[in-house]
Amino acid sequence: MTHKNAKKHRRIRELYYITHIDNIPSILKKGILSHERIEKEKVQYTPIYDKEIISRRQNIVVPDGRRLWSFANLFFNARNPMLYRVTREKSVSEIAVLGIRIDVIDRGDVFLTTGNAACEESEIMSSVNAKKIFKEIIKEVSKDWWGIADGSKRKIMAECLVPDAVPSDKIASIYVPNHAALEKVYGLIAPTPHSFLSIIVEPFMFFEPNERVCLPKHLKIVEGDMFFSRLQTLTISVNTVGIMGKGVASRAKYQFPDVYVRYQDLCRNRTLQMGKPYLYKRESSLGYELADEPLTLSNTDSQTWFLLFPTKRDWRDQADINGIESGLQWLCDTYKKSGIESLAIPALGCGLGRLDWRNVGPLLCKYLSTLDIPVELYLPAERKISKELLSRDFLLSKC
Repeated sequence: MTHKNAKKHRRIRELYYITHIDNIPSILKKGILSHERIEKEKVQYTPIYDKEIISRRQNIVVPDGRRLWSFANLFFNARNPMLYRVTREKSVSEIAVLGIRIDVIDRGDVFLTTGNAACEESEIMSSVNAKKIFKEIIKEVSKDWWGIADGSKRKIMAECLVPDAVPSDKIASIYVPNHAALEKVYGLIAPTPHSFLSIIVEPFMFFEPNERVCLPKHLKIVEGDMFFSRLQTLTISVNTVGIMGKGVASRAKYQFPDVYVRYQDLCRNRTLQMGKPYLYKRESSLGYELADEPLTLSNTDSQTWFLLFPTKRDWRDQADINGIESGLQWLCDTYKKSGIESLAIPALGCGLGRLDWRNVGPLLCKYLSTLDIPVELYLPAERKISKELLSRDFLLSKC
């Protein structure tokens, strides 16, 4: 496998190493070390992961007879179940992701895996002979989300295993979740020969929103991925004929097939109607589904519910703003007795529904600002909303 071949895959520009920010000076000096090397040299570092989980790698053998313990492990996609778990257990401002030059794959002693190397279902193969699995790896790690049933939760954690250590000169960039972490990294590495490194604020990588506008009554306007929200209830805009074709609904269809099955049943028996959303109180937790090794995760959510919110009757139609307002009134009337404790909701009708945020934004805020629970209103991904249309004066003009 050569760097030239790897560059053809537009989404794999670097490999990634997840670490505590406090470890960066040591890594820039010594490189990214294998666990075996860390123990041998008695290197002091700040751990970010459960020791029992990591220790399983001591007994897993790669094809050349060495153990995983003898390799530094890099991910093809940093935004994976391990990082999700770390951000649940640690303050996200303590975490950094190092971007590693992809030409490290060209080393003849490197191994690639088709998923989490500690899982027996994952294949481990020398990078020299990995041509047949490389395309499969790229396909799986290029996703923005994963699930348990189809194995994508394991596959998105595909690894590049580098024996002993990754030299520090292979580090090309440092990713952090926010500006507080950025300033801390600058303080740790300056002035050093590595001060030239690119330090990049990348909230999306760390499952963080790109933007928040705080309004009264626990309401926040958010730009980001709603399906990684930690709130109890996620809202999906739907039609009433049972088709989840595009947008938020399509994502829900594939990531949460049980939600899709319930939705189709509601449409068949005509329970789901304009002005009358349906609250699906599923028993499983989104945090449990997304995090690596969730059985040992202490602070995962107990349940994740879904609010199926009709915005139009037929999928071909433009969204019905009057029907949306009726549904919002239903929500205000029923959320307490239904047990909704927090709510994430998209900009209903503003994406594929072809409604204008100028009309929908203030309408949503009029109703959502009256809810006495945390609410995150997610901006439409299809278009950028200007700052004037995100001001308090504009959004609360109908309140």
